[in-house]
Amino acid sequence: MAVRDILLLGDKRLYEKSIDIKKDEIDKARKILEELHDTMMDFKEKYGFGRAIAAPQINEFYRVIYFNLDGKSIDFINPRVEFYDDEKFQVWDDCMSFPGVEVNLERYKKCRVYYKDLEWNDCVLEFEGDLSELFQHEYDHLDGILAVLRAKDNKDLRINKSKAGCF
Repeated sequence: MAVRDILLLGDKRLYEKSIDIKKDEIDKARKILEELHDTMMDFKEKYGFGRAIAAPQINEFYRVIYFNLDGKSIDFINPRVEFYDDEKFQVWDDCMSFPGVEVNLERYKKCRVYYKDLEWNDCVLEFEGDLSELFQHEYDHLDGILAVLRAKDNKDLRINKSKAGCF
């Protein structure tokens, strides 16, 4: 088990843009995905939430995202997102890089994701609602964008004590 430290809000590295994984670096992607899994499961055990995590959150600046939805994992390598519908919705977003802080923001209701899997196959998934929001959140991490930067205004932050673990 390889649990990594999660970079926290205020760490300038979280604002760095990630680079693509190359086909000959698939073993690196596999290792990062294993560490993302272990780190997220450890976080979930401690704080009671967590469904996805992006490589930059563990100080790996590659375009890799890990989802674990009800025990089913999805590995995204070099994802690209497409918004094919203009409909948006408001959501209170949280993040493992700032546990307990929630941000009121707007996300696209639907998205389509193009990515590689661990066998380097081209894959496509479509998400709607909370899964669309979740993917957009993790995808933002790959571009060095944190949810706090997407707050509707400077009053759209709140503390959720049940997720904070330190209050």
